[in-house]
Amino acid sequence: MHIRVRPPHAARAATVWLCGAIACALALPTQAQTPPPAGELTVQALAERLRAIEQRLGGGGAIAGASADSGSLAELDQRLRIIERKLELQAEEAAAKAASTPSVSLSASKGLAIKSPPPGDVEVKLKALVQADGRFFIGDERSPQNDTFLFRRIQPTLEGTWGSLVGFRLTPEFAGDSATVNDAYLDLKFDPRASVRIGKFKSPVGLERLQSSGSNALIELGLASELTPNRDLGVQLQGELAGATVSYALGVFNGAVDGRDSPTVNPDNEFELAGRVFVEPWKNDGGALSGLGFGLAGSRGDKRGGGNNALPRYRTPGQVQFFNYRSAVLADGAHSRWSPQAWFYRNAFGVIGEYVGSSQEVRNGAFAGELDHRAWQVTAGYVLTGEDAGYKGVARPNQPFTVGGAGWGAFELVARYGRLEIDEAAFPRYADRNAVAAAARSWGLGLNWYLTGNLKLVANYTQTAFDGGAAAGRDREDEKAFFTRAQLAF
Repeated sequence: MHIRVRPPHAARAATVWLCGAIACALALPTQAQTPPPAGELTVQALAERLRAIEQRLGGGGAIAGASADSGSLAELDQRLRIIERKLELQAEEAAAKAASTPSVSLSASKGLAIKSPPPGDVEVKLKALVQADGRFFIGDERSPQNDTFLFRRIQPTLEGTWGSLVGFRLTPEFAGDSATVNDAYLDLKFDPRASVRIGKFKSPVGLERLQSSGSNALIELGLASELTPNRDLGVQLQGELAGATVSYALGVFNGAVDGRDSPTVNPDNEFELAGRVFVEPWKNDGGALSGLGFGLAGSRGDKRGGGNNALPRYRTPGQVQFFNYRSAVLADGAHSRWSPQAWFYRNAFGVIGEYVGSSQEVRNGAFAGELDHRAWQVTAGYVLTGEDAGYKGVARPNQPFTVGGAGWGAFELVARYGRLEIDEAAFPRYADRNAVAAAARSWGLGLNWYLTGNLKLVANYTQTAFDGGAAAGRDREDEKAFFTRAQLAF
């Protein structure tokens, strides 16, 4: 004879509520989540449902030795308490595991990032820049140049923070015939107003040179950048003031020659002081002048010796050398640069300009002098698809290119004009006018197609004219160059 046991009303209601809550929390099948009507609920049915929950929690069997035919409310209550405690322990274990596990993320804009558990003050990011170029020269009968495809840059970058005080960056370069190191530095981040950078990095002089290589408006730098140093080894104090409207940098370096990186060691036992102050007075106002910035940069030091580590060679935007000193000439004293510079960005329009003067004391045998070379350039651009222009290029198209879709990415039209003049006193004692040019004037047009935030295709045409540089006092043949680039950056 089957006897139905009905617990008191209050106990029965509490038991039904607790079992229903446990079933919902563990996502049991629907028929197990809905208890029978209160009039048909039995202790045996509750025991069966508890046993199913216990098997899911414990992997098999009832918990704590509970029998399969448990029938008292007291024993059911004990088993429920055991389940509650086990759930608490599992939650504590999951929280502890999450607190001790690094987070790993991969995104199109930030690359691969690994971050330490809370407080998360150790982070390592892996980024990359790859540029594949095509170079084609037009009408170069008198001074033929090789048309070619090449990798311009292959630069993986490892950067991040190691605690709240230390930042770092390491960027090797694998394009070309041999690997080298472009950037390798530590940042000691004492305060946003004053941090210290130590290692190899870009000298704080040239406005165009300080842009990321993936953000330059045209494929190669302009003539004014030939007078500014590139990367150098040293130590630099830098920071931002007045709500980030004023930035500054002041450093001591080995001393790079115009247009190039410094050698891996100091070649002449002399040092160079370089600095820059840049002001954006209305940066935080959001008005028409919020994108205006201007500043002054310069360097001063001594250079001594001959060859490429002491004296520059100047190149066209087509990367063809058009000026160098006679082989017997030596750098023999003070080398200084100064550069007023500015930019203005407003919606889709942007323009940057800079002027650079570079003077060097030189010697050729018993003759000595100081030569002062000067250059300037202006670069302007307009984003045809309406995205905001900026010093870092178009960060992200509004409608990225999609095959068979409506998006075509962003298109930017850019133009640049510049001029570089060699000091007239350089001829003929320190340079040969029949072999090198006394001045160069260059203009260029470019179209940048940002398919996505990571992929950019570029086409440039540049034309450079010269004063002198050919035999019998004639002008060197104009350089007409068409360059293309496919760039992947993340």
